[in-house]
Amino acid sequence: MTEIFIGLGSNLGDSVAHLVAARSALDQLANSRITAVSSLYRSAPIGPQDQADFFNAVIRLTSDLAPAALLAALQQIEQQAGRVRTRHWGERTLDLDILLYGERVLDQADLCIPHPRLHERAFVLLPLLEIAADLHLPNGQPLQSYCAAVSHQSICRHDDERWSALP
Repeated sequence: MTEIFIGLGSNLGDSVAHLVAARSALDQLANSRITAVSSLYRSAPIGPQDQADFFNAVIRLTSDLAPAALLAALQQIEQQAGRVRTRHWGERTLDLDILLYGERVLDQADLCIPHPRLHERAFVLLPLLEIAADLHLPNGQPLQSYCAAVSHQSICRHDDERWSALP
């Protein structure tokens, strides 16, 4: 089993409901088990500013799924949520990203691990560090060391009983 971190995001429709459904779908993945779930966060969009704030979280799971199979499963969950890609860094009903996959490093056309911008985004770093405070990138760099560089990004915890009521 490999320890994997998945980033979740949404800013269209009932974003919290989309994230709750995604969390349930991740919990049902074959040969996988959720081991930690961050709080829910609300953040200003990166990229086009003419869109709603995003709701984000990070989930840690262990899985036997290979990276390509996991990516396919995540994309299927996104499609079931009605994800349509309209513009780069634009609005979406659901976005699921493989942030880290053990110590694995991949650089393929359709999948880069670690996620290439995870250290540049407060909406990834803060929930990730909440559930894995001592986490390091595969290159040995501690994630904590990137926090100062994203401190200007607007983000806050968001309380919603639908998210916090789940196991």
